[in-house]
Amino acid sequence: MAAITASMVGELRAKTDAPMMECKKALTEANGDMSRAEEILRVKLGSKAGKAASRITAEGVVAASVNGGTGAMIEVNCETDFVSKNESFLAFTKSCADLIAQHNPADAAALSALPLSQDGFGPTVEDVRKGLIGKIGENMTIRRFQRWSGASKLANYLHGTRIGVMVEYTGDDVAAKDVAMHVAAMKPLALSTAQVPADKVELERKIATEKAAESGKPADIVAKMVEGSVQKYLKEVSLFNQVFVKASDGKQTVEQMLKAANTNVTGFTLYVVGEGIEKKVDDFAAEVAAQVAAAKGQ
Repeated sequence: MAAITASMVGELRAKTDAPMMECKKALTEANGDMSRAEEILRVKLGSKAGKAASRITAEGVVAASVNGGTGAMIEVNCETDFVSKNESFLAFTKSCADLIAQHNPADAAALSALPLSQDGFGPTVEDVRKGLIGKIGENMTIRRFQRWSGASKLANYLHGTRIGVMVEYTGDDVAAKDVAMHVAAMKPLALSTAQVPADKVELERKIATEKAAESGKPADIVAKMVEGSVQKYLKEVSLFNQVFVKASDGKQTVEQMLKAANTNVTGFTLYVVGEGIEKKVDDFAAEVAAQVAAAKGQ
């Protein structure tokens, strides 16, 4: 049996908003497996266990550059929230977005080799990055970026510096901008139900199956419960089926709003700073205990 530490319980609580004791029970049942423990809580507590799953702990910023049908969006990470507000760090990230839009680098290495001068550092992006690390005293990395260029128009929305959205569309500019803001708020996984990643659907089906099985109802009823849960999930995470955040009647879907505006959205990209990055969680109790033990040994 794996040892369940206070830091593990705290991490699971931060991800799920579930009570501390429920987190500890789930981790014990999952033998310390964090992902399995999350599934167990979803089964026991329903959607409440997913409320805080999108909390991101890694720091950094998202920046964008758009000129007509050509644009770029980038995420650059740093170590602390303090540095993510640093003017030089913000300027560096925006310059990188502009360079991506202008030069279409194939990857981070190609971007790093492009010419850039800032704060007395240069002549390349990499030289500026290294110079700023020395100046600010904190590591920073170019994590990911994407570039668009084609017939479709682009609508961009940045929620502060931590969430960025790019929408590809034809039609009304205002409607497209509204969709970009909607994506930032509701964080859909795909345009339509058919495009939701298969692994996400299977995980939801697994959770729904376990939860329905606990009802004790006949197999045919359980099957219908599972399918109903999966279909509800698909509608909740697909952009076109979500209720538009600015719907005056509280019912109009994004698809209906776009149709009324004679606008077609063909794709979107959502960046949330630090999404998917595991941030180191320090076990301060263990650290203090180790320091006390070391002091006694002196």
